[in-house]
Amino acid sequence: MSNSEFFTDVTDQIRYEGPGSDNPLAFRWYDANRVVGDKTMAEHLRFGVAYWHSFASDGSDQFGSGTWDRPWLEAGADPIDAARQKMSAAFEFFEKLGAPYFCFHDLDIAPEGDTFAESCANLDTLVEEAAIHMERTGVKLLWGTANMFSRPRFASGAATNPDPELFARAAAQVKHCMDATHRLGGANYVLWGGREGYDTILNTDIGRELDQLGRFLQMVVEYKHQIGFEGTILIEPKPHEPTKHQYDHDSQTIAGFLRKYDLADEVKLNIEVNHATLAGHDFVHEVAVAVDDGLLGSIDANRGDGRLGWDTDQFPNSVEEMSLAMHEILRGGGFATGGVNFDAKLRRQSIDRSDLFHAHIGGMDVMARALLAAHQMLVDGALTTARAQRYAGWDGELGADILEGRVTLADLHQRAYAGSIDPSPRSGRQETLENLVNRYVERVS
Repeated sequence: MSNSEFFTDVTDQIRYEGPGSDNPLAFRWYDANRVVGDKTMAEHLRFGVAYWHSFASDGSDQFGSGTWDRPWLEAGADPIDAARQKMSAAFEFFEKLGAPYFCFHDLDIAPEGDTFAESCANLDTLVEEAAIHMERTGVKLLWGTANMFSRPRFASGAATNPDPELFARAAAQVKHCMDATHRLGGANYVLWGGREGYDTILNTDIGRELDQLGRFLQMVVEYKHQIGFEGTILIEPKPHEPTKHQYDHDSQTIAGFLRKYDLADEVKLNIEVNHATLAGHDFVHEVAVAVDDGLLGSIDANRGDGRLGWDTDQFPNSVEEMSLAMHEILRGGGFATGGVNFDAKLRRQSIDRSDLFHAHIGGMDVMARALLAAHQMLVDGALTTARAQRYAGWDGELGADILEGRVTLADLHQRAYAGSIDPSPRSGRQETLENLVNRYVERVS
């Protein structure tokens, strides 16, 4: 393997050419410098590329071997040399795409050694390489995370493992990955609980495992402050994959968990579209719950397939779906340290190297167009005004008396019995609002 360019079909950085462009290797909607409200598109969206799907995967799935051209994954290569080649290709892609951020798992960028100490040394070596690439290109780290799910040792979970030595091994791995993330100036650190759950109640102590998970997160927060890491700790809702009962099922589940273990002021959420689908929710629901709980951190932009029962991680292509989510994100003040990470992968049939550009260009344009529609909806009060009008009664005397405890159940019974409370139903105007959203999506310019 050489260090020559990998994406030779793309010679220049991808540029914005506007909605009228027919150039498939140009942005039609994402204009990084366009000001939307008080920020540029780049500042609003903070796009990141997922290292794992784009460079650490070969396109295999549960039914077949890899189909993608990734020479650094070929058998027989020196692991460190292959990791360096992979990193060179990754930063070539980031730079040509114009993506300001990337995200990684520790095992994405560095090979695992025969011992934990050797794994740490490998990661340290590749982190130094990444720092050089980041300095050269200006690309930043949106977040890092540790892979505590793919190796056999984590078959029964990491933090929730019945063996305290496995808990300790996972904690040590997170500590080292947090150090790497801190070294690279990461804006966030994500805890991704791929196997924090159980397959059968027959051998599971749920209360004990939840206490273990709570303590694990408390240790992470303690270490964050110890090393002066200024980024945000994020936890990612992930239902039904791979265990039958995941403790991090959805935004509301995690919100309750964080409050129980006094972590709500320290940990935010990294919400993925496809995980919302697997939880039986719309993505906008998951985002709105996080916003209203003050827990929104970052998002993983992708999509699933309703006909398939697993996490297909396709690139987002619905402007309407993303407009609703971006409306809630903007309503909550927008991203602080988080952003839009494309936790998405090519289809197995997409084997051309340039397909990776086409996928990200499409996803970035969808999110940019969604941002424009969402911003205008928020400025016009298209949804927020309708919501306020629907709940206006709660701002009146009766609503305030109820919420502030000035009336009892018996008081309300007496009023209704005397006929002073006799409400009539009011239309929710769902169809009107659906049509309104469609008009905003259609007229984005």
